[in-house]
Amino acid sequence: MPMHSPKHCFTPFKSSIDGYTLPEKFTYPFYYEPHPISILAAEELQQHLLTQTDWQHNFGLNGDTESAIGKMFGVLVVENCQGEIGYLSAFSGKIADQNLLPGFVPPVFDMLAEDSFYLVEQAEINQITAEIEALESNPVLNRLAITLKQEREAGEEALKAHRSNMVEGRKVRKAKRAAAATLTEDARNALKKQLSKESVIEKLQLRDLKLHWEERIGTIQQELDTLVGEITPLKEQRKARSNALQQKLFAQYRFLNANGENKNLGELFAKTTQGVPPAAAGECAAPKLLQYAYLWGLKPIALAEFWWGLPPKSEIRQHKNYYPACQGKCQPILTHMLEGLVVDENPLLSNPAEGKHVDIIYQDEDMAVVNKPAEFLSVPGKTIEDSVYHRMKLLFPNATGPLIVHRLDMSTSGLMVIAISKRANKSLQKQFIQRTVEKRYVALIDGLLENEQGTINLPMRGDLDDRPRQLICYEHGKPAETTWQVIERKDNRTKVYLSPKTGRTHQLRVHCAHPLGLQMPIIGDDLYGKKENRLHLHAETLVLDHPITHERMTFRVDAEF
Repeated sequence: MPMHSPKHCFTPFKSSIDGYTLPEKFTYPFYYEPHPISILAAEELQQHLLTQTDWQHNFGLNGDTESAIGKMFGVLVVENCQGEIGYLSAFSGKIADQNLLPGFVPPVFDMLAEDSFYLVEQAEINQITAEIEALESNPVLNRLAITLKQEREAGEEALKAHRSNMVEGRKVRKAKRAAAATLTEDARNALKKQLSKESVIEKLQLRDLKLHWEERIGTIQQELDTLVGEITPLKEQRKARSNALQQKLFAQYRFLNANGENKNLGELFAKTTQGVPPAAAGECAAPKLLQYAYLWGLKPIALAEFWWGLPPKSEIRQHKNYYPACQGKCQPILTHMLEGLVVDENPLLSNPAEGKHVDIIYQDEDMAVVNKPAEFLSVPGKTIEDSVYHRMKLLFPNATGPLIVHRLDMSTSGLMVIAISKRANKSLQKQFIQRTVEKRYVALIDGLLENEQGTINLPMRGDLDDRPRQLICYEHGKPAETTWQVIERKDNRTKVYLSPKTGRTHQLRVHCAHPLGLQMPIIGDDLYGKKENRLHLHAETLVLDHPITHERMTFRVDAEF
């Protein structure tokens, strides 16, 4: 029996599914709550991961965290041609250094197969790299580069010293000309001639000095160019070969949809902002699952993806938590693959602010302070106009200020200051830039904190492959600092004050959830924790100087959770 026949990868449910109602529409993969039957499939797969002995991979669940690598897994509930309901299983990328494992669907294209062109051509590219590295490790090359740098510096110093002497020479000659007034005319003419001759000599010396150093430097540069000249064509050859191999790979990754239409990676990413597929595009669990279902005539019913193992160092992933498909790698692929299926509506297209009100806490002719509800945009989104800005525009139609000075995440409730007048905006902006505005949030986090207070310093940047998620990144991230203080502990949850010194996107959510932060996500955080009725994060206190009177003002609205 072939390893990846439909009979092999189709897994019947071990538990009875008689009490389950199948969903009418397929899962919208970029924002969803797993259907109960998907959860059952995931739990059965998780049990298999705990008990199987066919392969070994360190997920970090047995205490060995040194080489641990967690992974994203996916389950696709399907119906086969006999009307039986079961599920398919997949993992993203490779596990145990393999991309083919018993019971899991295969990759869309197996670049690691023994007869694959990829391994042959990659070995040839690696050989070019080895040649480049051998040439670059030539000690003569390094010595010439150092000597060239030293000679350039020495030449610049020599020319600088001569120019300095020329300046002094001009001063001396100027003084002599000034003192020549008492000399006879013949003596003055002789002196003038002598001083002019000195000036010409200094200029000629500068010219000769330049030529001397140019010749010395040019000789070394020529030797260096000869050696580099052997490397440059190899680098150009490697680049051309790598690009050609990449394009060849893109063409092999062909994805079906429910209508039977095929498109390759290059076609799917051609109209994206980057124009080319990012690394590992097509290797995620969801595309592999759908591709296998279409190839073998299995009807997709519901999808769920979960993280298994320790989280990566930069991203926030919780063991067994469910996550949506990533935007950067999967959005163009899955958008195509879902064509022909009846899919759940994208909940992000519905207006979350409908039926909600923005309460005015304070108002004068220059500024206002409002209490933004949770699940309410601060500014208009791509598809939804309703927002704090939109509501304020309606409330203050004659405002000369931009209204929005700072923002809160859509899911965060709490205080925002509004600039009604232009003069107020300038002052308020300055206060935020200089960080003289005091902001204190209240959050309810999932777990019991041992310490009473502390400070978190974790630099952050956006996840280019999965916006709007944020990453911890010490190389490219911007500084982010948060202080915290425990308010109370109850029912295995901790209520805390959070005071951000900086204002990075999702700063408080990431600093709470990340293993190097509090290691406990905020309750209801659907990006970094688990979804609930709302995100339990509230901007409770706002302290600032009135933009006109400069009076220090404090505003507070208690959280409703």
